[in-house]
Amino acid sequence: MFKILSEKIAAAVVLGAFAFAALPAQADVIDDIKSRGVLIVGVKADYKPYGFRDTSGAIIGIEPELAKDVADKLGVEIEYVPVVSSNRMQFLQQGKVDLMIATMTDKPDRRKVVSIIEPNYYSSGTNIMAPKKFAFKEWEDLRDKPVCGIQGAFYNKKTGRDFGAKIVAFKGTAEVYAALKAGNCVAFVYDDSSHVATLQLPEWADYEMPLPTIDDAPWGLAVKNGEPSFHKLMEKMVVDWHKTGRILELETKWGVTNTPFAIDMNKKYK
Repeated sequence: MFKILSEKIAAAVVLGAFAFAALPAQADVIDDIKSRGVLIVGVKADYKPYGFRDTSGAIIGIEPELAKDVADKLGVEIEYVPVVSSNRMQFLQQGKVDLMIATMTDKPDRRKVVSIIEPNYYSSGTNIMAPKKFAFKEWEDLRDKPVCGIQGAFYNKKTGRDFGAKIVAFKGTAEVYAALKAGNCVAFVYDDSSHVATLQLPEWADYEMPLPTIDDAPWGLAVKNGEPSFHKLMEKMVVDWHKTGRILELETKWGVTNTPFAIDMNKKYK
């Protein structure tokens, strides 16, 4: 009986080994990127200075430069794919991009969809940009008024639910800015980091960011779920950006006052 049982166990082990060998090998995304010779990154193309187009149409800004750091680390070229709030996670899930660095707030529901890297690389809060003539002082001043927003942005719901604003959502910032100038909205609810940069432009001299910033929250860059080696590489990259002051350097280069988050993270890791 013992001999028969031993033979059965041995046979099962052999069959299991053959079955395992027959399984297709899991490709490593880093190897795929190096084999392809190009890192494909989803970035914003309408969010100055974090990701936007220059006069030639090329995508530039803080996040594209961070993406280029990753490509340089891997020894490959860089390809930027413009994304917006409503499609950036889907592009990553569908394999249209290898990496997503696109001003995305790190939220629990998003962690169920994509693999967000820790530590976070940036942070911002929510505020509005509005004509000075309205003299808004409190969030409640937006009640029953049309407020422009971006499709897929989490703060649209909060601004409507908590403060009674009537959200008019657009796909991108270009449409929002046009609607704001046309008077279709009294304000634009968005990241305060974007407003600060936009309000430095002469064409927006009659606009302001009048309210106290709320919901300050970290941004998360992401890779596709199930890519542990790439996830670990990006963890090291983000720590290095904070440790070396790379984020602070890019803020200064692109005209952004060094943010408390970037300063604190640099102190933490250097």
